[in-house]
Amino acid sequence: MLRLMSEASRRPSPSAVPTEAESLRSVLERNRRTFAWKTFGLDEKGLHATTAASTMTLGGLVKHMALVEADWLAVKLAGREYGAPWDTVDFDADPDWEWRSGALDSADDVYAVWRDAVERSRELVAEVIAERGLDGPASFTWPDGRTPSVRAMLLDMIEEYARHTGHADLLREAVDGRVGEGAPADFTF
Repeated sequence: MLRLMSEASRRPSPSAVPTEAESLRSVLERNRRTFAWKTFGLDEKGLHATTAASTMTLGGLVKHMALVEADWLAVKLAGREYGAPWDTVDFDADPDWEWRSGALDSADDVYAVWRDAVERSRELVAEVIAERGLDGPASFTWPDGRTPSVRAMLLDMIEEYARHTGHADLLREAVDGRVGEGAPADFTF
């Protein structure tokens, strides 16, 4: 005998509904995972390749996103120091250091810098959300005097990954033909 579920029994229990903070962190993780799938698993030749008229490389892009993790989430959101390797770089003398060096570094080094930055960001974001909530302030103020909320910072980080995953799409397809919108279920980074 076929039993129809009532409307009430089809709704998830309140504990199964993610909070807004969980949703934002989940979307950020999905974007990180897709970015990783588009950029990981290449040797130096693949990471250093360019396409069309651009000088952008996947290695530079991966290292740039590691810097964005440090700048946006560690420094501007959590109020911490940049940490290694960023704290030893003279960005005034070499403003594109992460792009330039990422196009030259070994695959292991580039991937390690990004993984370390992501792991640090995960911990800091969890701490900041627990301490301040999504409506709480970030740890910096714009030149016009406004201070963004934790929520706004996470949304901007999601946007940054979405934009650069688009770049990674084009570069990766040119390197080895990998295409697709999302990482396979068995992909890990």
